[in-house]
Amino acid sequence: MGILPVPCGILVGMNDARTLTITEFQKLISQRYEETDRQRGTPKTFLWFIEEVGELATALNSDDRRNLEEEFADVAAWLCTLANINDVDLSQAIAKKYLGANRPEGTK
Repeated sequence: MGILPVPCGILVGMNDARTLTITEFQKLISQRYEETDRQRGTPKTFLWFIEEVGELATALNSDDRRNLEEEFADVAAWLCTLANINDVDLSQAIAKKYLGANRPEGTK
């Protein structure tokens, strides 16, 4: 499908995972859903997020690869939604936590 123009002037390579960034995806989710998401508020939006995490858990125990990929995408989208309505830039938060000078050591 190529590149989809987004209203704020960003070009998002929607079918090219090699070029889609966290920042672009978070902005796309913001443009499409943020007004409604802010009206819903964090508590109710978090419940939607947890519902998607539950659907991902179910998909992880299935042989349906297409559904698994969809559920991962849904969880990512709802995480972006929560970040947007709480004014968190996910790229910056991830970089600060995992790429910064005080990044976690070892394994979890």
